[in-house]
Amino acid sequence: MGCIESLKYEILERQVSFREAAEYIRKHMPERYVVPPGYRMFDIHIIGVPPILIGVEGATLVFPYTKPCHGTFLLKLESTEEADRLRKAGKRV
Repeated sequence: MGCIESLKYEILERQVSFREAAEYIRKHMPERYVVPPGYRMFDIHIIGVPPILIGVEGATLVFPYTKPCHGTFLLKLESTEEADRLRKAGKRV
């Protein structure tokens, strides 16, 4: 199992709800995918309230990430492999 702290990420928002994260993604990301809770990216499981929305632009991914005891963050990461995998596995909305 991976650890988010081992990745180079940017925090776009802190202490957000899943609804606020989804609103940000809808407003700022041209491609959007819905994944079920537990979807695995970067060797970590994405937890949260469904539907979990992930935004993609090129190789950039924006998604909510919940750290127990710290709340939910909106993170931005770069990965061509994860973006391609999400395009195949996720449901585009």
